Amino acid sequence: MEKRRDFIKKSGLIITASLLPFPGNLFSNNQKKLGVALVGLGYYSTDLLAPALQQTDHCELRGIVTGSPEKIPVWQRRYGIKDTNVYNYKNMHEIANNDDIDVIYIVLPTGLHAKYAIIAANTGKHVWCEKPMARTAEECRQIIDACKKNGVKLSIGYRMQHETNTQTIMKWAETKPYGKIQHVISEAGYNGGTINPWKLEKDMGGGAIYDMGVYSINAARYSTGLEPVGVSATQSTRRPEIFDEVDETTTFKLEFPEGIIVDGKTSFGENLNNLEVTCENGWYYLRPMQSYSGVRGKTSDGKILAPMGKNQQAVQMDDDALAIINNKPVLVPGEDGLKDIAIVEKINESAALGGKRLSL
Repeated sequence: MEKRRDFIKKSGLIITASLLPFPGNLFSNNQKKLGVALVGLGYYSTDLLAPALQQTDHCELRGIVTGSPEKIPVWQRRYGIKDTNVYNYKNMHEIANNDDIDVIYIVLPTGLHAKYAIIAANTGKHVWCEKPMARTAEECRQIIDACKKNGVKLSIGYRMQHETNTQTIMKWAETKPYGKIQHVISEAGYNGGTINPWKLEKDMGGGAIYDMGVYSINAARYSTGLEPVGVSATQSTRRPEIFDEVDETTTFKLEFPEGIIVDGKTSFGENLNNLEVTCENGWYYLRPMQSYSGVRGKTSDGKILAPMGKNQQAVQMDDDALAIINNKPVLVPGEDGLKDIAIVEKINESAALGGKRLSL
């Protein structure tokens, strides 16, 4: 593809976007949209990603992969999906032959991410994978390797890193407008509502530390701009009859270079949605810090971080689509997801050892 683009540039040919193959004419304002296939039609795809795709500028919903035949006519009526763009888990590898689809988005239980992300990569399509990236760091590496082998881009669905106020926090980790960062509190969790049954199964990557904890861990990393060097953690449950395989609540401490300490917490039994950063000369926070909308904050000198008006998932998918179209690095690559899961594994290990401090 790069050789073809170079040829076009050097020859000075003017070709309309309709004559160019994917990814289209990069010089045209009428850029071809990328076709996205959603793998898994549960709550997140149904209530959030599919509606968000109707608000994107650079991608659109064109395909589905599902093991529930009864969902197919509903999705086809709602989104105009062609029969040829409907797949199940046994034949999704055939997407390799479908020019309508450019991106395969894995939206399955965490324990299934590696299997189907690798199948997706082997089709030669670009891969978007929901967070948490996978159940183990080794599975994350397998996904990364499969995407590299097939020459496709891999992006992890950390929508917060595409959100305006979160990006401000990330920038401040570099510029330090309030002086050296000293302490961070990073908390994400919820109480009430129905918990999807697979989130209670260890083999599926269930538990608060995977589902909500990666928000706390990822925020700890992007709010400091550093990687942790030590961790200690404890886990508990108030409802052992429900949480007999996985954690209900995890409390952890991450040690970062420069003496920075991050106190983290995640839970299925407590409402938590807070990121606080204390510095030498002031402080700032996001509260809520990981809601689907309304992320807002404040600083010690009175600055107000007002909520972003755009749909977070739409912004995320457009950013990832543009990275593909323009052949630029994605904002949240597989390596970022891998780092979080490596920390999750150490947190679980520390908790199993009674809170022992472990090096990272």
